[in-house]
Amino acid sequence: MSYPDQVYFGEAGEVSARFRSASTPIDTGEPDNGIHYLATTETTRGEFGLYRVVMKPRAGGPATHFHRRISESFFILGGTVRLFNGDKWVEAEEGDFLHVPQGGLHAFRNDSDAPADMLLLFTPGAPREEYFEQIAHIAKEERASFLDKHDSYFPDQP
Repeated sequence: MSYPDQVYFGEAGEVSARFRSASTPIDTGEPDNGIHYLATTETTRGEFGLYRVVMKPRAGGPATHFHRRISESFFILGGTVRLFNGDKWVEAEEGDFLHVPQGGLHAFRNDSDAPADMLLLFTPGAPREEYFEQIAHIAKEERASFLDKHDSYFPDQP
């Protein structure tokens, strides 16, 4: 393996870092059940997308699915999140990590009586914000094209 192609060609560096305070309000959803957009594809120049998912007790989660173009990684910050690794469900707790490469079946859910909190990392970056904001409101007849647009495939759903 080698380093990726050079992206920055300046000689002195630049002021381009972005700070996001922990007090920044949630971007979509509710404060106790939603998503913080920590680093979007736009801000990372397409390199990755990083999101903090805050789940209320018994929040559930998406059904088993896979992605063809992006990988997805999970890092548990707090609480217990059930992660499906394509083979079995595991009870993931603070500090646990799961990486799912393209094509890997996976799912996650909070089935516990306590809140849970995790980081989601997508690589390469993909504009997941529209997916997070609209998936709950997509009409049945528009669902297949919406999921395809957002690289999300649910093998057990018609």
